[in-house]
Amino acid sequence: MADSSFDIVSKLDRQEVDNAVNQAAKEVANRFDFRNVDAGIKWSGESIEIQANTEERANAVLDVLKDKLVKRGISLKAIDAGEPKPSGKVHKLSVGLKEGIAQDEAKKIGKIIRDEGPKGVKAQIQGDELRVSSKKKDDLQEIIALLKGKDLEVALQFVNYR
Repeated sequence: MADSSFDIVSKLDRQEVDNAVNQAAKEVANRFDFRNVDAGIKWSGESIEIQANTEERANAVLDVLKDKLVKRGISLKAIDAGEPKPSGKVHKLSVGLKEGIAQDEAKKIGKIIRDEGPKGVKAQIQGDELRVSSKKKDDLQEIIALLKGKDLEVALQFVNYR
């Protein structure tokens, strides 16, 4: 009997992120407390650019974006928000998006699987993802439950379960 396996990845649904940015932009344009403060949010290459006339307003726009991302099922672990920086008359805030599992994070996840998971489960690092395999499907489901219970630095998805 062949081994069963699944992949652990950290990917973003770009369309959902784009929808969240557009919804946040509409809300910022229509909300009364954002009138006359030059508040805005838009894509800037691979990151999201937020601007407002004060640091507090820029953080408020970021909160609106976070709210929209959560409603669309995007983990807040997948965004990397910096601090608002003054740029002329406005404060700008750049929000980066994190995809893929870094090598050190993958090693940490592999160690958790080896130490706390059932015997006979193997984890291999393949680029920016992990492949977990075992002879028993029940062991794989146990690994998924174990990792969902851990507070890791990255947003994880479990794909290619077979």
